Amino acid sequence: MKTLDDLLGEGVSGRRVFVRADLNVPFDKANPGVISDDGRARAVLPTLIALRDAGARVIVASHLGRPKGAPDPAFTLAPVAARLGELLGSSVVFAEDTVGASASAAVEALEDGQVLLLENLRFNKGETSKDDAERGAFADELAKFADFYVDDAFGAVHRKHASVYDVPARLPHYAGGLVLKEVEVLKKVSESPEQPYVVVLGGSKVSDKLAVIQALLPKVDKLLVGGGMCFTFLKAQGHEVGKSLLEAEMISVCADLLEQADGRIVLPVDVVAATEFSADAEHDVVDVSDIPADRLGLDIGPKSTALFAEAVAGAKTVFWNGPMGVFELAPFAAGTRGVAEAITKIDGFSVVGGGDSAAAVRTLGLDETAFGHISTGGGASLEYLEGKTLPGVAALEK
Repeated sequence: MKTLDDLLGEGVSGRRVFVRADLNVPFDKANPGVISDDGRARAVLPTLIALRDAGARVIVASHLGRPKGAPDPAFTLAPVAARLGELLGSSVVFAEDTVGASASAAVEALEDGQVLLLENLRFNKGETSKDDAERGAFADELAKFADFYVDDAFGAVHRKHASVYDVPARLPHYAGGLVLKEVEVLKKVSESPEQPYVVVLGGSKVSDKLAVIQALLPKVDKLLVGGGMCFTFLKAQGHEVGKSLLEAEMISVCADLLEQADGRIVLPVDVVAATEFSADAEHDVVDVSDIPADRLGLDIGPKSTALFAEAVAGAKTVFWNGPMGVFELAPFAAGTRGVAEAITKIDGFSVVGGGDSAAAVRTLGLDETAFGHISTGGGASLEYLEGKTLPGVAALEK
């Protein structure tokens, strides 16, 4: 696939470049409009700065959240435009629609070295439509704005959406540095990981991670399971899990995986069990064989954290996706922090698989540079490791 460097070598001064970015940033629930983690915005800065400094007229597009194909003030990108301007050190023009009058006027008025952010792509039904014609019609409108297309939104490349899959078919297209780096890293951990290879999985549901577990299990030395998903595995071992998160339909699947793993799946031995899902809830550390019927596990316990840290310590490759507990609530953050800190200390290559794991690194104040790579795309990372074709990557390879 052609790269951003190839495009810059061709010359972009005075040319309009459409950049598909991933600015799907989280907001502070207590303070609407305040971005709680700008990691994804910072990740695309090198591409935007390179194009801006080369004199391109940069048109940035992204989705935010899951609006229903129509404008919704709760999902406007206006606060993101303001933050992006702060990060770039120069104002970012904001269009109040995606392909309407505001966007058209803003594109027409763009000057060399200016950056424009379009309103949320998902305010248009065509962006996510499963109908090729409807999606294509929206892609036609977007493509009219630009001379070139750059995809630097790895967090969206697993979606067959207009701005990801159809627009590059209509314009000369290039992969941004972020997409190239992500593919390079994930190819390394999926095809040629240096052993010992340890995978750490957390998050809520086994069903969300089943395919990646099945894909990775033959390749790993240890697979450590924490987060809400561990309780279905513990139930499969015969433990009672109280009011903890449980996917009853997955118990037999977990039992089969444990049998196939032959000891390579490592589960918590203790958990932090609380009376309710709240930072103020009464909570205690209990062994997994003694979880009270009226409590739910919200973090792995200290023995489990030490067990996981020990398993990670000798690894040459670690892939981590999913927190060990509800790290957003202080009483239930220790497991995620302890395992993350252990990963930073390995004498090898570590990958944080995006999503909540990347957010945890920043929320807990951990040193981002201590990890080999922090992905910007949780779902895309997992689908790549499952062996799926990513539509956005496939589009860039054509």
